[in-house]
Amino acid sequence: MSAEKRLEGVAVWDGDAYRGVGSITWSDGRLTALDAKERDESPEYSVIPGLVDTHVHFDSYAGSGSVDWATWPLITPAPERSLHVVAHARKAAAAGVTTLRDLSGSEVQLAAARALDAELIPGPRIRVHGAVGMTAGHGDLFTPPHYPHRGPVADSPDECRKLVRQWARAGVDGIKIFTSGGVLSVGDKVGWRNQTREEIAATVDEAHALGFLVAAHTHTAEGVDIALDFGVDSIEHGTGIEERHWERMLERNIPVAPTLLINDAIAERRIPVSDEAQAKGRAVVDERDANFASASAAGIRFVLGTDANGIFVTFGEQLDELRLMRHAFSWSSERTLRSGTSDAADAIRMGDTVGRLTAGLAADFVVVKGRPWEDIDQLTTENIVAVVARGVVVSGALPE
Repeated sequence: MSAEKRLEGVAVWDGDAYRGVGSITWSDGRLTALDAKERDESPEYSVIPGLVDTHVHFDSYAGSGSVDWATWPLITPAPERSLHVVAHARKAAAAGVTTLRDLSGSEVQLAAARALDAELIPGPRIRVHGAVGMTAGHGDLFTPPHYPHRGPVADSPDECRKLVRQWARAGVDGIKIFTSGGVLSVGDKVGWRNQTREEIAATVDEAHALGFLVAAHTHTAEGVDIALDFGVDSIEHGTGIEERHWERMLERNIPVAPTLLINDAIAERRIPVSDEAQAKGRAVVDERDANFASASAAGIRFVLGTDANGIFVTFGEQLDELRLMRHAFSWSSERTLRSGTSDAADAIRMGDTVGRLTAGLAADFVVVKGRPWEDIDQLTTENIVAVVARGVVVSGALPE
């Protein structure tokens, strides 16, 4: 058992509410005590839970040079790519993100996740979902048509069940499906259905039978219909959410990862994209802006999910995504911070481990100057003093 560590004289926001000024204590990767109460003090430093990003993609170049983002994953060996995953993860941790869920992972992300879990390298937690999609679907159309090495696809209910089982054997934490086309995939349309209802029903049934969460990528109203009809556990992007969906979503408290920043970046061509991608991005943003404010006002559950991939949204820009969410949904700073900590953790079924500062939970927390639950603009990389994951300082240094 390692020696107990203690941080004193800090303002504590525990993931749900401000608890006052006091101390936190941890040992062997777990919080052992939190002692804080209201006092007439304003310490320089505050402690908040580590952030949780429910939607990222790690498999991209993380070096300082310049590469073609589309071909790099195709021509780079898997063992080398896993090192780039770790580099991305550590960049995210420096911005206070201590848990990230990769949607559409593979052996590359799984290898990196196991290395981090074994504490071979200090860094955040990675959860990995395996994708079950169709030939010529959104997931398949990132790979050129005649390239011989492709990710797996499933084109019948039986193939869908088999692929879910293969992902289970590989060690994934969940399954991702597609109920519409996408923005950056080449040659499809956002409105494409992606798989039949029978195929999706088989995937969701098999995934739930094995205890997996199912995340559904969708940009269309029809795609939201299909996702809700078959009982998915989260909506990714959710561009097409309309008033007719609200009742079912509220009843089941379905979380939505809005991925605001990446679609803005594509629509505004902040980085080079094709004319096709920009046009699709603009259409997605226009529809999103027409739907999201009223959905949020109705109580639809939006949580931090950025689609960060190291290119269009870098690891560390989660803090910018939170500020966009506050503006888009007219939230308070505290509501915004919950969406990136306790609520995000609950959304990916990790609320019993991360997202809150409670004795017995993981010692994953951020020491920051200011009080970001009162003013989210204070949560910047410049104000982050230290980040602790699994009880170990992974970025910065704890104050004396």
